[in-house]
Amino acid sequence: MGKILIKIHESGVVSLCDANLLGKSFEEGDFCLDVSEHFFKGEERTEEYIAGMLQSAGNAAIVGKDSVDLAVKHGIISKDCVRKVGKVPFAYLFAV
Repeated sequence: MGKILIKIHESGVVSLCDANLLGKSFEEGDFCLDVSEHFFKGEERTEEYIAGMLQSAGNAAIVGKDSVDLAVKHGIISKDCVRKVGKVPFAYLFAV
């Protein structure tokens, strides 16, 4: 597993991304996925810490293979919730 960054926003939203995607944009058809440093640049933390934060999060944006795989592994999201822009997987978690 590669380096994963997590950021907890003041609003409680959790952003999670594979570090190698930070600052990049991906487009496919009408869709654009912007892994902006402003929103996604956080800290590298342990898998256990990240899983715990995601489990308690009301809303989360998860971008990149390693980040998505971690969320699926810990039962936070289902594989059915994962979409791709280009070859980059992503998922959003919303509390209802």
